[in-house]
Amino acid sequence: MTTVNPSVARRSSARLAAVQVLYQMDLTGVTAEEALKDSKDRRAEEPRGRIAEPDSSLLGQVVRGVATETATLDQLVGSALTGDWTVERLEAVLRAILRAGAWEMGARPQTPARVCISEWVDVAHAFYSGPEPGLVNAVLDRLAQILRAGELGKTPNAIG
Repeated sequence: MTTVNPSVARRSSARLAAVQVLYQMDLTGVTAEEALKDSKDRRAEEPRGRIAEPDSSLLGQVVRGVATETATLDQLVGSALTGDWTVERLEAVLRAILRAGAWEMGARPQTPARVCISEWVDVAHAFYSGPEPGLVNAVLDRLAQILRAGELGKTPNAIG
């Protein structure tokens, strides 16, 4: 039996919570601060389960980062989608996962690209049992080739 590092579990939990907060923001139009407070209040009322308490710093960074940089993130994600897919056509939870994963890939170099991809694919598996986790993997891998080219041993490509 493997034991999970508590700080790793808290970061994973923060990513999952971030998607829920971003989804709420997308559907209701509330601000990042309102949605984060609502999320914190809800967690305080829930019984402690098997899921680790989210790393509040990472949760706040992801939500605020996505809220601040939505247009840029949508351009990045859109450039990594294939065919005639656009960010607007994506289902809201999937859109939140891809925006958050793209934000972390670009803003948190301390998270290795492969770990970032794996973590967000795991988040996608928490919400979907179909092809969506594969889409998350493909899009974030394409973004890693651009945003983390040096880390992956590739020559950087221009975005656009």
